[in-house]
This record gives sequence, structure tokens and C-alpha cells, in this order.
Amino acid sequence: MSRAMKKVDPPLKMEIVANSVRNTTIAVEDDRYYFEVVTRYWHPTTTKINRFDVETRLLTTVAEIEGLRGADRRVRFLQPTEKGPQLGDWISASEFLKDGKFATDTGTEYLWKSHRRKLRLLKDGEDEKAPAVQYHSHKRYFWVLRMSRHAWLDVKPELTDSLEKVIVSYLLAERQKRDKWRPFS
Repeated sequence: MSRAMKKVDPPLKMEIVANSVRNTTIAVEDDRYYFEVVTRYWHPTTTKINRFDVETRLLTTVAEIEGLRGADRRVRFLQPTEKGPQLGDWISASEFLKDGKFATDTGTEYLWKSHRRKLRLLKDGEDEKAPAVQYHSHKRYFWVLRMSRHAWLDVKPELTDSLEKVIVSYLLAERQKRDKWRPFS
């Protein structure tokens, strides 16, 4: 007698197209989840995270980060209101991502940790061997030429409802990591 085991959904491979924190796209291969991270030159202090819906061809701003390059960063997210979805109030980035931790809409807390200079998102209090999000860095031809493989995030399917918060927290954690390591300044 054999028992059928429940098939575990594979993690989403969200490819990061550019090596920039301010201007890039983060998407799954079939564009089911497609996010555009953009800092316009006429608003150099505001970074917008836009979600593209493939079926309706609509680009919706789901989050904003103000002062990504500065010390006093603020974030805000799209929230449902009586008039329809609108961006909520600004909250301090240090309040949103306190000590590398943030909470999803369901109340589950996650923690960003660095392992061999690569970020991992762990469920608070769980094993480090099974991260909820794992960052894989890019590869270059002969270490200097064009990218042979783009960077990507392996995201567990349980986080698909809060991808906006995961992406914003990743951008803030990556910016903080890059600010700490300044070899020539």
C-alpha cells in the first residue's frame, strides 16, 4: 500500500535583471509576477515599485521608498480604501525593517540575514537551512564582461501574497549591506 505524498510547490525563481537597487525589474519567467523598480530622474529621491499585470496590461504602483540613497528612508505601501486602492502613510524604513525583521500582512515575522555576503530571508525562529527567500548572485563572462547569468531570488510560494513587502525589504537590506561595505570611501 503506497501513500501519495503531497507535492511541494517549487520556489519561484524571480530574476533580477540589473545589478542596481534603484532601477531594475524583478520577475518570474512567465511574467506572472512582474515588478519594476524605478527611480525617475525628475524624482531622484523616490523609488517606486510597480507591479505589472500581464492580463490587463496595467502598471500599478504598489510601494514607494523615499531617500533610498540617504540616511532617513521612508516607505509606504498600496492599501485598500473606500475610494479604491491608494498609497498609505509614510512609515520610517527603520520602523518597517527593524533589525532586519519585518512582518507580512498575516503577522508572520521574517528576518534578513547575510550568509557568505548573500542575503537570505528566514522565518523568525525557523531553521537557517531552509530560507524563505534565497539570493543567488549574477555571473559574468571572464568576471568582467556582460552577465552570463542574472541574479535571482528563490521565493517560497507561501510568500506570494506579500511579494511587495519582500521586495521592499530586500531593497532596503541590500542598500544597507552596500552602504556598510565601501572600500574606497
